Amino acid sequence: MPQLWAETIAAHQAEVREAILDAAGELLQRRGLLSLSMSEIAAAADIGRATLYKYFPDVEHVLAAWHDREVAAHLAELAALAEAPDDSGKRLRAVCLAYGRICQQRRQHGDAALRAALHGQRPADDPSDQLVAIFIGLITEATAAGVVRGDVPPAELAAYCLSALEAARAAAGQAALGRLVDIVWAGLASMINYG
Repeated sequence: MPQLWAETIAAHQAEVREAILDAAGELLQRRGLLSLSMSEIAAAADIGRATLYKYFPDVEHVLAAWHDREVAAHLAELAALAEAPDDSGKRLRAVCLAYGRICQQRRQHGDAALRAALHGQRPADDPSDQLVAIFIGLITEATAAGVVRGDVPPAELAAYCLSALEAARAAAGQAALGRLVDIVWAGLASMINYG
């Protein structure tokens, strides 16, 4: 098979897969987990059911792939903010705000059934480990710069941030999220910064 033909087929397959995941995400947000079917996903992606089954054996696999794509995008966003050319305190605050926004968005698509379906088994390369590492790295830098308190180990402060920012699921709007991040920041702040 010529190389150009193989590349064209691979690109087409990637486009179809993305269309399937986009359709599943939109249906999930509009209708919820229990109403999803392979027929509805195929129709929303504008493909036949037989084509859909070539990519995924069932709804659970579609949702798992959609979720993996969402998590990867969120981790990439947080990693980019963590590595931005700014001081560690500003980067940490930006990551806290972005993670809080992500938690707000999860409330929009997630019901308890979706979380249970997707988080039944912890994979060996659990994305939460990457999330914790992003926070620990930034907190370690900010502690060294004197911005974040040094009397609590960075791993404990990272756990505090992640747990506290989960409350953003209940935060209604940007102002509420900003107040939550201010509270988290007050818990992180160095005594020097308290004035």
